[in-house]
Amino acid sequence: MQQLLSVVIQDILPNKVRHAITRLCFFFNAIYSKVIDPLKLDDLENEVAIILCQLEIYFPPSFFDIMVYLIVHLVREIKLYGLVYLQWMYPIE
Repeated sequence: MQQLLSVVIQDILPNKVRHAITRLCFFFNAIYSKVIDPLKLDDLENEVAIILCQLEIYFPPSFFDIMVYLIVHLVREIKLYGLVYLQWMYPIE
């Protein structure tokens, strides 16, 4: 999947930006899976903080609103409530 994503955004963005976006995609892929290892949740929480710091380097401050920073809290929500797909707000849509 990383190669497919890299090919799609290969000519559009520089390598470092593409790497940060790819890491963010892998983070979302990990938290939205049906099985999550509870031992890896702390690593995911640290990973998303690093990813957001990388994105702050490459994108202007106007890109970041409160919705981007809510990503940090997703892992804590998984620890408290369980898997993301089980607590989805609009399962029918």
